[in-house]
Amino acid sequence: MKMKLTDFKFDSEELDVPEHPVDPRDKAKLMVLNCEEETIKHEKFSDIHKYLKKGDVVVYNNTKVFPARLKGKKEKTDADIEVFLLRELQPENMLWDVLVEPARKIRIGNKLYFGENLMAEVVDNTTSRGRTIRFLFEGPNEELYRILDDIGEMPMPPYIDREPVDEDKERYQTIFAKERGAVAAPTAGMHFTPELVKKIEKKGVDFLPVTLHIGWGTFRPVEVEDLTKHRMDSENYFISQETSDRINEALKSKKNKVVACGSTVVRVIETSVMASGMSKPGTGWTDKFIYPPYDFKITEGLITNFHRPESTLLMLSAAFAGYDFLMKAYDEAKEKGYRFFTFGDAMLIL
Repeated sequence: MKMKLTDFKFDSEELDVPEHPVDPRDKAKLMVLNCEEETIKHEKFSDIHKYLKKGDVVVYNNTKVFPARLKGKKEKTDADIEVFLLRELQPENMLWDVLVEPARKIRIGNKLYFGENLMAEVVDNTTSRGRTIRFLFEGPNEELYRILDDIGEMPMPPYIDREPVDEDKERYQTIFAKERGAVAAPTAGMHFTPELVKKIEKKGVDFLPVTLHIGWGTFRPVEVEDLTKHRMDSENYFISQETSDRINEALKSKKNKVVACGSTVVRVIETSVMASGMSKPGTGWTDKFIYPPYDFKITEGLITNFHRPESTLLMLSAAFAGYDFLMKAYDEAKEKGYRFFTFGDAMLIL
């Protein structure tokens, strides 16, 4: 069956969409889907260890969200401006790809001021709202990052109806966050606590890192009814030799599962597949768009959140669980008061 955009439409107006995570994180609800038996169980996330066994591997995304929203002033006019840092283009030249507001007033050659210690110059137009800027900063990059972390605001998802606060610099991260570069959190990992990870590791389960720096395109809506015509934004990823080797060990064993913590991890490991069906280490860019039907080569389990209608994240989940089964699970989640989206509850699909 060829899937269309409208197949993934559902009413989200009455959903419980929290603006903060539960505390502690592992007290979120967990819906467990068994695809073979088509059964649904309701647990707490802290119970996820019951569904993992010795020799299984959990692959997580260790990207770290940085405070990408900068508020400043335009030179001469002193007009208020906002710059959203998308990604660093050339660290050696301090060049960044950004979005700007108000775009019509920010032109090539303009100087932008962010407090007393930081200034940037607009060097190129990329899209209607996109610009390339160069920070006019004489210190090392590490010092620039420190200033950005201090003055920047966390990039909250567009459906979170509140202003960012300083606490979000910790709350809008996973415990695995290490490699700076994302403008959105890999939210499936936000349910883990250090204590829960230790408990799972004691069972003989390995936690393995990959890196995919999530861009703002994760929130970009699909605007074509024919899904084959949608194009994902390219995002930079890395998978180490150690992670790749351990994934391949689990695959060859036939009895252990490779469980992806989040859709970004699925995109990394499914991008890394060789002709043999095994994982290949390396770094690169992926624009992989996974929607039903899709033949998963590596992913054998998926930890994910409850996603927005018509989103690529929902489509990936449907490709893994099966469209009808996933839609049934979403209906049950609505009935039982599950929390949706970024700070919501979790789903384990096996």
